[in-house]
Amino acid sequence: MSKLFLLSALCSLGIYTATGAVVSSKGDITTTIPKNLWTSWAMYSPYFAVDEYQTAPKGCRVTQANILQRHGARYPTSGASKGILAALAKLTSVDEYTDSSLDFLKSYTYILSTDNLVPFGASQSMAAGQEHYERYKYLLGHDQLPFVRSDSAQRAVDSATNWTAVILSQDGNDTLDDNMCPNAGSSDAQTGAWVLTYGPAIAARLNKQAPGANLTATDVYSLMTMCPFESAFLNRKSLFCNLFTQAEFEQFEYYGDLDKYYNTGYGQALGPVQGVGYVNELIARLTGKPVSDNTQTNHTLDASPETFPLDRAIYADFSHDNQMIAIYAAMGLFKQSSPPNPTLPDPKRNWLSSRLVPFSARMITEKLTCTTWGINHAEYVRIFVDDALQPLDCSGAGKGGLCTLDAFVKSQSYSRNNGDGDFEKCSS
Repeated sequence: MSKLFLLSALCSLGIYTATGAVVSSKGDITTTIPKNLWTSWAMYSPYFAVDEYQTAPKGCRVTQANILQRHGARYPTSGASKGILAALAKLTSVDEYTDSSLDFLKSYTYILSTDNLVPFGASQSMAAGQEHYERYKYLLGHDQLPFVRSDSAQRAVDSATNWTAVILSQDGNDTLDDNMCPNAGSSDAQTGAWVLTYGPAIAARLNKQAPGANLTATDVYSLMTMCPFESAFLNRKSLFCNLFTQAEFEQFEYYGDLDKYYNTGYGQALGPVQGVGYVNELIARLTGKPVSDNTQTNHTLDASPETFPLDRAIYADFSHDNQMIAIYAAMGLFKQSSPPNPTLPDPKRNWLSSRLVPFSARMITEKLTCTTWGINHAEYVRIFVDDALQPLDCSGAGKGGLCTLDAFVKSQSYSRNNGDGDFEKCSS
């Protein structure tokens, strides 16, 4: 069986979790849970297309697709699990609940694992592979296969495996790693301020409904994460979702927005530099020239045509939400006129982590050849994030989100200049 056949055949096969067990690809919580609820889960929201994908403008043809995708839905991380279990211990220690919505906790057993993909998360990656195959299959051939990489985290490797059977997993690929800047700060101050703004009122209500639980505002956040995590695992709405109102989930969502902005986004001084390595690799692929980078790229891998080819029409990289946010910021996407206020959400904000980095989020950078406007075979670039075409800040940006390849490369001066000295601050 050829590798190309495996790519298309994945559409009808089972999919794999970290244990290697085949699971069903049927079922989708986005069809059984109200959209206003699951889109309020911030970075734990399931993928959805923010806009309808636009085909290439008349006279243009996509000649290369660079896909950067977040892994699919997962269990809580080991760190988050500790907070969840601590909050659950308080809530389940109560002798009698005064609200029937909590009665299920009398016989509740925690069933979630840690870190790896849940079956629904595996199916998300397979669905993405099917979508991308249908969209770009004309770029493929027996001598022109996708080049696929992932970060070494098992959930990223499994997402890549479920996207396609053609996988090159490189443990040493640092541009997809979201932990490469030891001196970078965190979002703790901003998210902590927001938890103390919205959490106490919810904690007070729950403590009345569960006398003696003594839940804190921090416990509230941990308990609210059980709604998306357990729903994704069960592939249906978790009973934990019923403990909170829609308005409270919208407050929960803002925590994720703040976290992404101030952790590796524009609000973190050493956030954007963590995306520079990927951007420089992207430039190399678009231009067909060797990688020029002195930040987190692996020079040995990037110098080899076996581990970093420059002659492919489709590239797919699998990473994490924090790393994707850093890449957006390094590229100048989703710039904000002012930073989000840690205690006062703007209801009209467009920095929404559910739209930027939901589970299985994807950024696709296309290279196109166009013969319109009296220009023969000019090369252009356009970028989609979750199928929404992004406005590019480049000289002479044209219709349909197009930017000439040369202008796009010039617009990425921060990355081409290796982060303007920021990378040295990561470990100095």
